[in-house]
Formats: sequence, structure tokens, C-alpha cells
Amino acid sequence: MTRPLARSARRFSDRFALSYGQKLFLLATLPLILAVAAISLLVAAQSRALAEREIAALERQMIAAKKAELRNYVTQARNGFNRIYGMAGPTDAEAQEHVKQILSAMIYGDEGFFFVYDYDGTNLVSPRQTDMIGRNWLDLSDGNGVPVVQEFIATAREGTGYVTHLWPKPSTGEEALMVSYVTALHSWKWAMGTGVFIDDVLATTAAARADVEARVQRTFLHIGGITLGALMLVFGSGLLINIRERRLADAKLKALTQRVFDAQEEERGRVARELHDGISQLLVGVRYALDSARRRLDAGDARAGETLDRGMASLSGAIQEVRRISRDLRPGVLDDLGLGPALKALVEDFGTRTGIETDFSTVVFRNRLHNDAKIALYRIAQEALTNIERHSGASRVAMDLRGHRSGATLKISDDGCGLPGHVNKAGKGMGLRNMQERVDQMGGTLRIFSTRSGTETGTLIEVTVPPSKVIDANELDLDSQDRHPPEAAPAPRSKGKESA
Repeated sequence: MTRPLARSARRFSDRFALSYGQKLFLLATLPLILAVAAISLLVAAQSRALAEREIAALERQMIAAKKAELRNYVTQARNGFNRIYGMAGPTDAEAQEHVKQILSAMIYGDEGFFFVYDYDGTNLVSPRQTDMIGRNWLDLSDGNGVPVVQEFIATAREGTGYVTHLWPKPSTGEEALMVSYVTALHSWKWAMGTGVFIDDVLATTAAARADVEARVQRTFLHIGGITLGALMLVFGSGLLINIRERRLADAKLKALTQRVFDAQEEERGRVARELHDGISQLLVGVRYALDSARRRLDAGDARAGETLDRGMASLSGAIQEVRRISRDLRPGVLDDLGLGPALKALVEDFGTRTGIETDFSTVVFRNRLHNDAKIALYRIAQEALTNIERHSGASRVAMDLRGHRSGATLKISDDGCGLPGHVNKAGKGMGLRNMQERVDQMGGTLRIFSTRSGTETGTLIEVTVPPSKVIDANELDLDSQDRHPPEAAPAPRSKGKESA
């Protein structure tokens, strides 16, 4: 059961695995998307909050204006019957009826009217809803459960005030929000007032809120469009850069492949020349010597032994030539004794072959180099000596190898013609490029200097191996113990035979 699930999970991960370019694009765009989303949310929240404050302020201003208008209506109404009310007694029915008539006639607008309730809750005046007149509405509540008439009476008993409630519109009969201003006629125990519907105020504020929401949505669309454009720009730029880098990489790969083929052909040609000019000639000489010796032996000639000696000498030369070619292709001393002895043998053989005075120095150090670093340093030394032999015209060559806390350093100097000016990077020659590439592969540094001392010139090549290519002696001992248990540990080598 677990294996099928694991295979399914592996297939799923393989199917949706991201390439390096996709990961790079995601890494470049994800912070942008998150930042734009955060900015958008912040802008929307602040816009809504600001608009809500403005709408609330507008709503308060409009309601305050309507309340002031209601108060003016009630004041004008009282001014119309104050003389009658002031001269009447508490039970003056005629004066009360006169005031009712005055208030019933005071209607305004499409919905405006005055109402009167006594303190018991009986409606006395309601010109737009006459079916309410003469009936007790003390227990009347609106759609929100507010006891409207009780609120009118309580407000009148306290003097004057505003009551916000729902009330059926005279024109439609549907409940709508209303603000009423109530005052009292205490001697008659009446609660008198008028109200105005504020659904227009609510409609205005709702329209304002809808407009704000539409603006926020438009802002989101604009930000989204800008973000999409930015992402498309990033994607297009990344695509162009990727195409360009791919073309450069393909060109470099083709050039490198061609160089590898050229190096292989050059090496094959060199080995073929070595075999033809050296081994082949020596073996032909051996064949002729053996053939001559056989004829002399058949003839009983006493010089047959001399001919055999010459053939054996030629055969020994052929053997030495094979060893030299083998050493050039892969020096066995590098694997057997280490980098120091291999470089020393390389320098001595170079001096013997070219007649150039050589000097090799090294310091035995406890650190050991990785195998790839040893091979790289050996090939760099080979390339440097080849360049010195071909181009420098030097009479003396010195090579120094030593280790230190930050790695190891190989220095090769000569007293040849030098290089034009001070060189910090490898030049354009095949040999120098090969040296630079080997140094880059192991993460080291290559520096080439033209030196001058008095009238003498020369060249200094300095290669530094990073600490990552150095194995400490303690680690080497632990690794040796893991590979060779104490009871099977090999006998130690003699001191001073390996320097790196």
C-alpha cells in the first residue's frame, strides 16, 4: 500500500517539478505579487475607511439639517396657536378643537404632517392617516420593535426631543425610517410633533458607498493591470535574457567541444609522432639488428654478439621512450608518491630535455590535496613548462610548492622575455586558457605577472588552491582508519616522499 502511494507521489512531484528558469521567474515575481497585493489591500482599506468617515459626516450633516427644519416647523406651528393655547384652560374643549383644526391643516410636501397624542396614547391629529384618529396607539411598535407612541409621550413629558423610528409612508403604506421632533402642551397633556422621512438620506449615503466600492474596484483593476504589465515585462525580459544566455551557452559549448576535439586530435597527433619518430624508428633498428645478428650467427661471424648488444640497447631505448610517453599521458609517480615528487620529476626531466637550468623547492606540510587538485596543479605545471620551452627563451626556471592555512600555492617563474605589461587574467592563448579553466574548476585563483629586475625580465605564474580542496591530516587519518582497520592497516611509508 505504501509503495504505490510513494510511486504516485513521485510521479506527481516529477510532473510538477519546476525548472531552473521557472524557479528564477517565481523568485523574481513572487515578492512583487505579494507587495502589490499588500499595497492593494492597504489602499482599499484606507480608501474605504476615509470614504466611510466622509459618508458618515455627510449623513450627520443631512440629518442635522432635517432636524433643524423639523424644529422650525414645530416652532412656526406653535406660533400659529400660541395665543389660543395661552388663553385657554386645561379643559377648554373649544380651544382644543380649534388647535386640532389648525394642526390638521398644516401639511407640507408630499409626506409631511403634524400629529398629536394625549398622554394616554390616543391619537388626536393625523391629517394624512385619518383612520388613526380617536384610537389608542400606546402599544404601537414599529418593525424594529420600538414603541413609537410611548417614545413620543416620554419625550414630550421631558420637554422636547427627537425620536428616530419606522413609520408607514402615507403615499405607499410601506415602513420607512423617520425622524420626528416632539414637543409638549403640558396643560392639555398633549404630545405634539412632526416628522420627516430620511430614506433619501439613506439612499444618498448608499449611493455614495456604492460609488466608493466601484472606485475601489477600479483601483484594484488598475493595480492589477499595472501588476500584470510588470509581470509580463519581467517575463519578457527573463525570456529574452534566457534566450540570450542559452545562445551564449550553446556558442560556448560548441567552442569548448571544438577545443576538446582539437585537443584530442593534437594529443593523438603528438602521440602518433612520438610513436613514429621514436618508438617506430627504435623498433625498426632492433629488427635490423636482430636480422643482422641472425645472418652473422648462421655464417659463424664472431661479430654477432656486438650486433645483439646494439639491438638490446635500441630495445632499452624503446622501453624508455614508452615509459616517457606513458608518463606524459598519466604520470604514475603522481599516484604512487604524490604531487611533490611528481613535480620534481617533471622539472628534472624538463631540464634534461631542454638544457634549461631548473630549480624545484617544496615544504612538506601536513595537509593533503584532493586528487583533482593534484591533477590540476600537475597539468598546469606541464602547460607552463611547455609555454616556457616554446615562447619564453628562458635560461632558468624555478618552481615552488608549499601549503598554508588558506590552502596551497604553486609558483612557477622564469627569466625569459616576459609578458607585455601586468596580466591579472589568462590571455588568449590555448595554453593559458587551459590553465585558467583548470583553476576555475577547483575554485582557485590564477595570477600571471611580468617581472623585471634590473635589465632582466621574466614571468611569474602563481596558482592558489582554496581550502575546500585541502584535507587536513586528522581527517586523512580518520578516513584511513575507516578504510583500513587497525588490525589490517598498511605499513607506513618512509618520511619525506610525499609533499602534497
